[in-house]
Amino acid sequence: MRVITQRTLGGPEVLTIVDAPEPQPLPTEVLVRVKAIGLNPLEARLRAGEFSLIGQPPFVLGRDISGVVEQAPQTWRFRPGDEVFGMPLFPRAASAYAEVVSAPALHLARKPSSLSHVEASALPIVGLTAWQGLVDLGGVTEGDRVLVHGCGGGVGHVAIQIAKALGAHVIVTAGGTKRTFVEGFGADEAIDYTAADFTEAVRDVDVVLDTIGGDTVERSLEVLRPGGHLVTAVAEENSELIGNYEAAGIRFSGIAVDPDPVALRSLVDLVEQGRLRVHVQETFPFERVADAHRLLDGGHLQGKLVLTL
Repeated sequence: MRVITQRTLGGPEVLTIVDAPEPQPLPTEVLVRVKAIGLNPLEARLRAGEFSLIGQPPFVLGRDISGVVEQAPQTWRFRPGDEVFGMPLFPRAASAYAEVVSAPALHLARKPSSLSHVEASALPIVGLTAWQGLVDLGGVTEGDRVLVHGCGGGVGHVAIQIAKALGAHVIVTAGGTKRTFVEGFGADEAIDYTAADFTEAVRDVDVVLDTIGGDTVERSLEVLRPGGHLVTAVAEENSELIGNYEAAGIRFSGIAVDPDPVALRSLVDLVEQGRLRVHVQETFPFERVADAHRLLDGGHLQGKLVLTL
């Protein structure tokens, strides 16, 4: 089995392909032959050793997978040959940069036939983050006004579609060419943040979903209605900011995505209804993982990057 590790050798960080024993599934797990692996900006922080639960590199990266079940020893959920996708074990290491991955059956779902393995591998983390932020935390319902920051990236462009499926009026901030990109996913209003201040263009928002952080979160306080809700994926530990929101009578929630079979199935339903698609900007063969990470680290992506095996 091929895996990817990151090693720090007192100089530039190096991604290395090495051999390792094939994992063996536990009774509640299945062994998946991986076809595609979705990349996420979080992996730059993982490579830097910022997550104590995983530790310091070298270790095997990888979160989002799509592939084919090879072994399912003691679970009724899947059988060998089933096509599945998911985000196993998060926030623990899934070690998904590999030809085969052992994953809890509950952390996977059957891949919709309308999605390729490449598209399916791009969906779990961004889809579950958007779903849990808008549905589980935000409680978005029909008629709500929803503002999405960072909508050109993975979470954002999926969030637009989920919010629209929930019946919301969706407003987004996007600059340059990304404005046309996000409008293609059904946004009702797109504000070019390079030309206008969103705090002057938007009012009475029910839910803000933020993937940017910084002063974008701070200024979003100005556009939320009394009793509104800010959900952020990047500023959940800012106690001063939380205090400012609470003092204004506005809810503040930070989201750290969880594996969730119910939400994953809900994403599948939206895909099968033709109401959700995931955009893959570029795919890379597994051997070019370093090139993929250089592009990932540069930011300003539209949608997702994917590795193929």
